[in-house]
Amino acid sequence: MINIAVLGYGTIGSGVVEIVEKNQSILQKETRQSVEVKYILDIREFPGSPIEDKLVHDFGVIVNDPDVQVVVETMGGLEPAYTYAKAALMAGKAYVTSNKELVAKYGAKLLTLAKEKDTNFLFEASVGGGIPIIRPLNRCLTGDAIEEISGILNGTTNYILTQMTEEGWTFEDALKDAQAKGYAEFHPEADIEGHDARRKIAILGSLAVGRQIDFEDVYTEGITKITPEDISYAKALQCKIKLLGTYKQVGEDYYAMVTPKLVPLSQPLSGVSGVYNSIYVKGNMVGDVMFYGQGAGKLPTASAVVADVIDASTHLDRYIGPAWDEEKLILSDLSHFEQRVFVRMKDTVDSKKVQEIFGHITPVKADVAGEYAFVTDATKEKEMKEKLDMFEELIGYIRMA
Repeated sequence: MINIAVLGYGTIGSGVVEIVEKNQSILQKETRQSVEVKYILDIREFPGSPIEDKLVHDFGVIVNDPDVQVVVETMGGLEPAYTYAKAALMAGKAYVTSNKELVAKYGAKLLTLAKEKDTNFLFEASVGGGIPIIRPLNRCLTGDAIEEISGILNGTTNYILTQMTEEGWTFEDALKDAQAKGYAEFHPEADIEGHDARRKIAILGSLAVGRQIDFEDVYTEGITKITPEDISYAKALQCKIKLLGTYKQVGEDYYAMVTPKLVPLSQPLSGVSGVYNSIYVKGNMVGDVMFYGQGAGKLPTASAVVADVIDASTHLDRYIGPAWDEEKLILSDLSHFEQRVFVRMKDTVDSKKVQEIFGHITPVKADVAGEYAFVTDATKEKEMKEKLDMFEELIGYIRMA
């Protein structure tokens, strides 16, 4: 029998317990033994609940019980999750988490500890919710050099941008709708400012390169400045605006960023709508690979957690984790990154000056009064910003995917 302890009985934690109970026959088939939830750690009481006899409030009960082989953490945040993770791994227990903050900050350290203790630190649900992406990067694509990872990593922002595109709403109205439907938090800054996606692309990039990418080093912009006018121009360009997290290797340079981008309709990422996520991976041998699905939600995320529980249960006392060293990767200066940019300016700008400064441009026509818009040729970020700073008439710009 495999005994597991679940830390946190919120949305994801309760989903894990539900799946373990309902899909017990599947778990037994995969692990060749029963999988049981022995403990549930939570600060709350659940009188009359079916889980009442499993409820504990002291983590010491779990870490000191030799019959618990797998600890599942769904609480979120850095503490006490980090303390619990270290203690569980030190005790030789596998640790499974959906906590992106924990993985982004301490993933390399905890993997090192797991390896030392011949156990596992698994985190499939930390990036794509129900989308399998960590396991493919760790196993299926290990023969490839990963040249690029780019994706829609946050369902809240994708829903907001979808509503702005399909319903013609302002950002403010789309955000209110997302909050009303439970897709966005009351304090949505982690989503709309890009911080959630920043942690996720740091995790994916770290796995791709095998070294620590600090999420604080990832250049990040959110979607709060996107306007209905931007959406109109996007349609004129046969594009959609998406918040993309991107990791890319160009020669000896490594870049990571989270920014809104204009994605052509010919690219699959443009068709990802609502709260769905999608991740594009380019390997030097396999070429282009796409992963698509629900990036959040109770049962999709819990399903990814339970998949890790099965992995941990079938590899007790044997480390199966990725090569993710604690050595920090210094990201290349984004000012050297080259890309095309869509630019909006007031129509008082002298077109000759635009041509003189930017050289070849592609004008963009949309039903927006008082403006002049165009797309530049591929230009390095530093040079582009220097050129844009020359124009007081600048309204805004968005990078092209």
